[in-house]
Amino acid sequence: MDADFKYTHNEDNALFLLIKSRDKEAFTVIYRKYHAYLYALALRYLKNTDLAEEAVQHVFVKFWENTKDIEIGINLKNYLYTMTKNYILNQIRDHKDTISVYYANAQNEIADDNHFLQRMEETQVLETLYRAIDSLPAQKKEVCKLKIEEDISNQEIADRMGISVHTVKSHYQESVKMIRTYFRKIKLMIF
Repeated sequence: MDADFKYTHNEDNALFLLIKSRDKEAFTVIYRKYHAYLYALALRYLKNTDLAEEAVQHVFVKFWENTKDIEIGINLKNYLYTMTKNYILNQIRDHKDTISVYYANAQNEIADDNHFLQRMEETQVLETLYRAIDSLPAQKKEVCKLKIEEDISNQEIADRMGISVHTVKSHYQESVKMIRTYFRKIKLMIF
């Protein structure tokens, strides 16, 4: 048994004994300690913030009302988890259609959020790439922009710029190294 579990379990047992004697402060401590955990559990299954909050409130009210009937040797976290899970299962059984709609809507929102976040990340990467390219010396910048924006061959870039194909390759390779360095610096600044 690890020390954290033992400490939490002993602390919960002491609080539970106080709650059995109707200590409201001990109840408040338990409520604050486990509210977010139980809410996350309820939200995962019910997919609706109001229903999830209602589930948590129901569990804590029942817990307060029934502490006299609960045995002392319980693991409080597991007990509250089980109470919440049972309440959720009853809600799903009794309100299957409504919860199915919430679940479907939540899945669509998650898909939309993921798509939006992906587009946003791609846009940010492109903006950073163009800032890096803009920081390059003039010829290297032009080589990169022609490669990326017009997707033309090294020979076409050489003809357009009036330089050799070897110089185009050299400028591009050096540009890529400089852009990588730029991205590393940005990454270090972020993290």
